[in-house]
Amino acid sequence: MSLLVVGLSHRSAPVSVLERAALAPEARGKLLQDAVSAEPVTESAVLSTCNRIELYADVDKFHAGVAELSTLLARHSGVDLDELTPYLYVHYEDRAVHHLFSVACGLDSMVVGEGQILGQIKDALAVAQELHTAGRLLNDLFQQALRVGKRAHSETGIDKAGQSLVTFGLEQLAAGQDVAAWAHGKRALVIGAGSMSSLAATTLVRNGIGELAVANRTVARAERLVQILTEPGGPGAATGLRARAAAMSCVEHELAVADIVVSCTGATGLVLDGAAVAEALTGREAPLALLDLAMPRDIDAAVHRIEGAHLVDIESLADAAADAPMAADVDKVRGVVSEEVAAFGAAQRAAHITPTVVALRTMAADVVAGEIARLDGRLPDLDDKQRAEITQTVRRVVDKLLHAPTVRVKQLASEPGGAGYADALRELFDLDPQTVAAVSRADTRGESHDARERA
Repeated sequence: MSLLVVGLSHRSAPVSVLERAALAPEARGKLLQDAVSAEPVTESAVLSTCNRIELYADVDKFHAGVAELSTLLARHSGVDLDELTPYLYVHYEDRAVHHLFSVACGLDSMVVGEGQILGQIKDALAVAQELHTAGRLLNDLFQQALRVGKRAHSETGIDKAGQSLVTFGLEQLAAGQDVAAWAHGKRALVIGAGSMSSLAATTLVRNGIGELAVANRTVARAERLVQILTEPGGPGAATGLRARAAAMSCVEHELAVADIVVSCTGATGLVLDGAAVAEALTGREAPLALLDLAMPRDIDAAVHRIEGAHLVDIESLADAAADAPMAADVDKVRGVVSEEVAAFGAAQRAAHITPTVVALRTMAADVVAGEIARLDGRLPDLDDKQRAEITQTVRRVVDKLLHAPTVRVKQLASEPGGAGYADALRELFDLDPQTVAAVSRADTRGESHDARERA
């Protein structure tokens, strides 16, 4: 089986296509289940963020896998396959590992080095685990990606280059001013109460806003976020922040008194249309700054043309990020990624031969047991001590004979191109393929730990 990723991102597709291809949370689960039901796929996970949609899978056929994953992405996104295909990229085996590790380190993010992607990768793995679509390969891959991302942030200065999309967006709204000076004392409206909206609210509070309203479809979630921000020890407690939760039906009222609006919901349609923004600006002199971090967009693009409104959305963030300077530490992170890809590949190749080694040792143990039983028939007068000594001696001989070749074959199998050593071992010792497959299945379920330890 081999790792395959098919996807599109801000690097391969215009925002207009990404917006249309965006997956609703409920669609992601259905996509995963349909993927593992497809003939060439045994495992699947989907990484879906505001600027990428990627489907990862363990497949047994490359071309059939690419065709199936592309078709599934088109079907579940609602974008015609012919229209979607020019924007799709495909990575296979080591290149697929390299891609996810680069994504985890923030190298492929719209804002290079941002750390939010680690939480999104963790969520993608959690969903695949919950739906039982992630097996050993994808569990290993995503967990290692999280470790690689954390290593990159701890061992290099990539954090100095990276910002959260929220911080970058607020900098664009501040238009060259210090964000804290620009935001100080202003009234803010945050629409949504998910992870990105929570980060936006926290960032605004830490930059000194005076008043905050959080609007959400589920008011209880908005109330919980307000509580976290204002409770003792929260970021708004020391500043005397005035904060309240609101229902979505109150958004237009809150819009009329807000100076800053940040929206990031999972809605499939617009949350704020141009007419609502124009109405909120009627009779007021203060401008209205709006940051739309949703995909598909929450705020009508027509707001760009409304006098008194300054809208920053994913499309304008992509343009601004393209001009942002790269940090010198990016090269160090690339080195970390290359090193980790090689280590992951070696570990996977070594793991691939383990069932064969276990099957070989099992066969050897069966041969010893058979010969000892035959000896019992020929020498029935052996006492227990003699029988135990002979048995132990034969086992030691077999173990010593097998030790060097099995250790060496595992070393050789971990090297690039080493996959053929498992086949050679099976052929040389005439191992039953069904026995090897049974060991592999047990290993996937965690049932052959002792055998792996012996191997």
